[in-house]
Amino acid sequence: MEHLTLPKLSFLQFCALQATLALTFFFCITDPSSAARLEPQAKGSDTEFVKTSCKVTMYPDICYQSLSAYASTIQTSPRELANTALSVSLNSAQSTSTLVLKLSKEHGLTRGEAAAIADCVETMSDSVDELQQSMAEMKDLKGPEFQMKMSNIQTWVSAALTNEDTCMDGIEAKAVNGKMKDSIRSSIARVAHLTSNALAFINRLSY
Repeated sequence: MEHLTLPKLSFLQFCALQATLALTFFFCITDPSSAARLEPQAKGSDTEFVKTSCKVTMYPDICYQSLSAYASTIQTSPRELANTALSVSLNSAQSTSTLVLKLSKEHGLTRGEAAAIADCVETMSDSVDELQQSMAEMKDLKGPEFQMKMSNIQTWVSAALTNEDTCMDGIEAKAVNGKMKDSIRSSIARVAHLTSNALAFINRLSY
C-alpha cells in the first residue's frame, strides 16, 4: 500500500498555513449569510406572511395572535393559512359550546335565561358541526370539483358565523344576568371573530 507523502514545509510556511486556516474559520463563523443564520430569517418571513395576510381580515389583531404560533406550518401557503384559521376557529367553537352547555345547567336561572341559553347550546352545536364539515372538505380540496367544494365550505362557515351571532343576539335579548352574559359574550365574540377571519382566507382561495 502506497503512503501519501506530504511536502515538507519550512517553519515560516507552516506558520503562514496556520494563519490562513484561522482566518478561514473566523470568516465562516461570522459570515451573516451562513446557513446557521438562515433559519431565523425563514421563520421571520413566515411570521411576516401571517401578519400581512391578517391585514385583509376584519379582526387583524386576534388573527395574528391566534395564528402566529403556527407560522412554521403555514409558511407562505394561502391554503394552509385558511386551513389553520379554520382549525383554530373550530377549536374555539368547541370550547365555547362546552362552556354554554355547562352554563345551561346552572341552578337559579329564570325561564327567559334558561330558554336563551338552551337556544345558544343548540346553535353552537350546529356551528361546531358546520365547521367540522368544512374541515373535512378542506382536506380534499382539489380536482375538477374544487369550485363545488369551495362553495360548500363557504356556505358552512357562513352558516357557522350566523349561528354564533344568533346565540349572542338571544343572550342579549333575554336579559341573561350580567356575569353569565359577560362570560358567554366574550367567548362567542372570540369564536365569531376567528370564524370571520377564517372565512376571509377561505374566500381568497376561490379567486
